[in-house]
Amino acid sequence: MGSNPSLKSGSQSWLQPYIDSKEKQQALYKRTLLIVVLSQIFGGAGLASGITVGALLAKDMLGTDSFSGLPVALLTLGSAGSALLVGHFSDRYGRRFGLAGGFLAGGLGAVGVVLSAITSNILLLFASLLIYGAGTATNLQARYAGTDLASKKQRATAISIALVSTTFGAVAGPNLVGPMGEFAESIGVPTLAGPFLLGAAAFILAGFMILIFLRPDPLLVAKAIANIENHNQSLNLENSATAINKKGVIAAATIMVLTQLVMVAIMTMTPIHMGHHGHGLQEVGLIIGFHIGAMYLPSLLTGILVDKVGRTTMAIAAGSILLAAGILAAFAPTDSMLLLTMALILLGLGWNIGLISGTTILVDATNLSNRAKTQGRIDVLVALSGATGGALSGVVVAYSSYAVLSIAGGMLSLLLIPVVMWSLKKPVAQEQLNQKVGI
Repeated sequence: MGSNPSLKSGSQSWLQPYIDSKEKQQALYKRTLLIVVLSQIFGGAGLASGITVGALLAKDMLGTDSFSGLPVALLTLGSAGSALLVGHFSDRYGRRFGLAGGFLAGGLGAVGVVLSAITSNILLLFASLLIYGAGTATNLQARYAGTDLASKKQRATAISIALVSTTFGAVAGPNLVGPMGEFAESIGVPTLAGPFLLGAAAFILAGFMILIFLRPDPLLVAKAIANIENHNQSLNLENSATAINKKGVIAAATIMVLTQLVMVAIMTMTPIHMGHHGHGLQEVGLIIGFHIGAMYLPSLLTGILVDKVGRTTMAIAAGSILLAAGILAAFAPTDSMLLLTMALILLGLGWNIGLISGTTILVDATNLSNRAKTQGRIDVLVALSGATGGALSGVVVAYSSYAVLSIAGGMLSLLLIPVVMWSLKKPVAQEQLNQKVGI
């Protein structure tokens, strides 16, 4: 492939070897996945360690449990705003600066939480939790980085590799709460602020890892390759594909938003439901542990199936599994740990399939000129849908029951099916139109 005149300047000459060599592109793709995996392990630890004790720290500092849900709300709001910013920065400057900036901001937020605990400053706590949400958003946004240089048949697998690697950190974080609390106490820091020390270190390490090692930037390389291909073709196929896949963007957003809303709503009220029927914290922890495992551990298999079986087929499967989870949770006897555990496992699995298939559809439906920005905007909706699901779930249960919530969530997930089918119609119509005009 010949050199693109636009790349002859010294500032972009480093791109040329990657543009000219498929082998270098594949090597960079694999290297990017490795860096994403390592950063996700640290990012997962930072995410889980802080969330585990956020409510307890707020309760301790405020002296009441009336506002114990506020930390999660602030984290969610911070995550939503940061998703938009990370997406815009990634689109303009590349994944490296976008993701590194998000992780480092999350680390600074964790430091702020520790300082607020030391000084008993409530306003600093709330502001810091808002900033800490940047780490949460970046941890989710990082799943896109592996797709920039992936072929269409590799995209879901790349997403799944990033997700499953988060599991290691997410499992390690809560298990280190005790030791980090003891360490914090030994250096004169409030015990409940200890996990945020881990969160700060984990997010900052993830940020510097991305900043130092994620080079050449996969998104910038992918954009340069796309520019060359467009320059050498009389028809910009990718921009044409984007035009006929706007419905794909809507379908992807709907899949991710609905699966997030349904999963968070039912998961949030399950511990309350169990507590009302005499189950202890150990039993609650066991079920939620299985649920979280089902959210992340199947990712590798899910990614392969999405690539092999198809995006839309798996998205429909996600809706069906979430429906089964809702029905089982609604009708499981209150003393049956087995059936309730199965319901929460199905809930996690449905979310996993929905997120990976929806993310892959979004990547397919966008081009490199607008992909990162669009991904950030969609992740804002995903974050807000989770907050909505958590907030509304309590209201629904208060005025009806956990069974009604579970059935409603399951039925709502079925909306995925008509939306996915609707999104498939436009490419066919456009293809017929193209044939008529001789394209």
